[in-house]
Amino acid sequence: MLELELKYEQSYKSLLGLIEEQNEKYDIDMIRRAFEICVTSHKGQFRKSKDEYYIHPLCVAKIIVQLGMDSESIAAALLHDVVEDTEIGLDEIRARFGPDVALIVDGVTKIGRIQFVSREEQQAESLRKMLIAMGKDIRVIIIKLCDRLHNMRTIESMPEQKQRDKALETIEIYAPIAHRLGIRPIKEELEDLAFKTLDPIAYHEIEAMLASKKDFREKTFNAIRQRIEERLAHDMPGIEFVLQARVKSIPGIYRKMFIQGKDFDEIYDVYALRIITDTVTDCYNVLGIMHDMFRPIPNRFKDYVATPKPNMYQSLHTTVIGREAVPFEIQIRTFDMHHTAEYGIAAHWKYKEGITTNDKQMENRLAWIRQMLDNQDEDASDLVRTIKIDLSEEDTFAVTPKGDVINLPAGATVIDFAFAIHSAVGIRMIGAKVDSKIVPITHVVKTGEVIEILTTNAQGHGPSRDWLNIAVTSSAKAKIRSWFKKERREENIETGKAALESEFRRNSIVLPEKEMREFLEEIAKKQKCQGVDELYASIGYGGILLEKVMPRIKEDYLRLIKTAEKPSIEDYIQKHVVKSPEGVVIEGIDNCLVKLSKCCAPLPGDNIIGFITRGHGVSVHKKDCVNVPRDFTKIPEPERWINAYWVDSGQTNFTTAVQISALDRDGLLAEITNVLFNMRVGLHALNARAVKGGNCVITVTVSAASVEHLRSIIARLTKLEGVYSVERMNQ
Repeated sequence: MLELELKYEQSYKSLLGLIEEQNEKYDIDMIRRAFEICVTSHKGQFRKSKDEYYIHPLCVAKIIVQLGMDSESIAAALLHDVVEDTEIGLDEIRARFGPDVALIVDGVTKIGRIQFVSREEQQAESLRKMLIAMGKDIRVIIIKLCDRLHNMRTIESMPEQKQRDKALETIEIYAPIAHRLGIRPIKEELEDLAFKTLDPIAYHEIEAMLASKKDFREKTFNAIRQRIEERLAHDMPGIEFVLQARVKSIPGIYRKMFIQGKDFDEIYDVYALRIITDTVTDCYNVLGIMHDMFRPIPNRFKDYVATPKPNMYQSLHTTVIGREAVPFEIQIRTFDMHHTAEYGIAAHWKYKEGITTNDKQMENRLAWIRQMLDNQDEDASDLVRTIKIDLSEEDTFAVTPKGDVINLPAGATVIDFAFAIHSAVGIRMIGAKVDSKIVPITHVVKTGEVIEILTTNAQGHGPSRDWLNIAVTSSAKAKIRSWFKKERREENIETGKAALESEFRRNSIVLPEKEMREFLEEIAKKQKCQGVDELYASIGYGGILLEKVMPRIKEDYLRLIKTAEKPSIEDYIQKHVVKSPEGVVIEGIDNCLVKLSKCCAPLPGDNIIGFITRGHGVSVHKKDCVNVPRDFTKIPEPERWINAYWVDSGQTNFTTAVQISALDRDGLLAEITNVLFNMRVGLHALNARAVKGGNCVITVTVSAASVEHLRSIIARLTKLEGVYSVERMNQ
């Protein structure tokens, strides 16, 4: 026991050593108590890697310390799995460490105790809970990102499929969130580890390309670096600056090589020099000197100082080429900009006293969380798609005619641009001009375009439903749905009702009227709608997506019908008997037109069934006809199928067809007609065609009194020379 206690003490000292390096004030007593609870509550638990479980929260806490976060964040990191995996509850955490730590721990805890239909739904609800907690305390997502980072660092211990699932979730959800929060080191390492797991071959190929040019790069960049230092010292004496070199991440290179189709040598920002200085004025002065020293490559200059990225990243980027003929990127920024670029939202703890309630800049930075939640009121699973699109690393900057810059994710259309300006502009939009030329509303916005939205003041004008399929951003889609929700209620109800009924028919969901109404009311309740009409309206304006809710509706339907006695075809018929002129008895129908269907041409002796058509009486089919359902409980309107059988009647002959496969020889048709004539069989039609191999197929339509009569006809035809087979066929 003493040895174990010593081991735990050494682990704590390793954490304490990192804390002391930060030169900040920390509540060491709180951190110590959190560490002790972490160790004791997880005692006896092990990870897949065979490590004691407490090592995981300890490593997460160390990453939190390196980001410069506060005491509550470190304590919450140590306790982040306690509520989920041990007997300690949230109330106990709140009592021992206060409401802030409890809120963070609760936000990080996954929704593991609720049963969901699918993994995707659980993922979406977990994200929703996490975003709600982020809106209250941004430290929730910072700890979650650090938690995911350590899990990715130890991913080799997981089963292969789980490795791929975790890596895909990381690259689609957590890396984009880290990017939007501006925490570059975590974002790049998450992407790197996930990409290495998902495509190890491509990863190692790019790694080898970088390694092959390492010596040349270092030699070249050392020479360039020396020239820049000498020039800045000469032209800007007294300026304080730092020069750094950086290599583009492997996933970043992959995106340009394999997605944009570029060769490795065509990627100009693989290698970059970073110049960090004091003021914005110094940044632009340094830019002028760089363009004097090196030849700038056209269209490769980006000013993120004047137009910051959504994650508040600011820097001047220019791509140049020197006398070594090696293109490279130069990034120029201030020290404050560099801190924000490296630590993002965490810089507010590393270089400030946390976040205050009056921090308007921070409120603007976190507005996307609130907007994302507002846009997902009806469908939580859209969060995953929204994060993939709205938090995309590739941003597009377009300009209004007044010079306002609108930031959109890559792939956004002019519809997204219009709604990004204002909801009213999007609602009144009738077209768009890009660089003074009319474009379709499907036009994809490109950086640098000047876009003018054409609007109308006509009463009653609004967006088209098709816009929901064209718009990319969740914000634009939410505003379009909101307009339809308010302005087109009756139309929405009709549209939604028709769409739901169509899906019910496609999925064979059939219930009597009373039961169907109760079933719909239950669906409305589960979708949080105040009645069936609101359910129809939500479907109509796109608030509820049928393709996402139908699997659960069908499961509910199957459970419902299983509780009732399984009906048979006899349950749908009435028992009085009526004869028809065709010699068919139809049960439950009086004085109705009866016809023999042409699809299967039933004959007396065949097992038959009737189908009540709309306006054309009862159509009689063979029971083994392809058009007769195998299971009447899984079809719409099963009551339209009705029992039928043969009786003696005045009609003695029925039309049917047989197909003859035979050797293509002279005189065959004459022999066939002669057989039918001798048997006194009426011949109504004959069709013959040659097929491969010197054979032929002959179809004859004849009159037969019964199935037995037809069998004798087939037997006589089969005896003809060169005939391979004679089969009854559907017409």
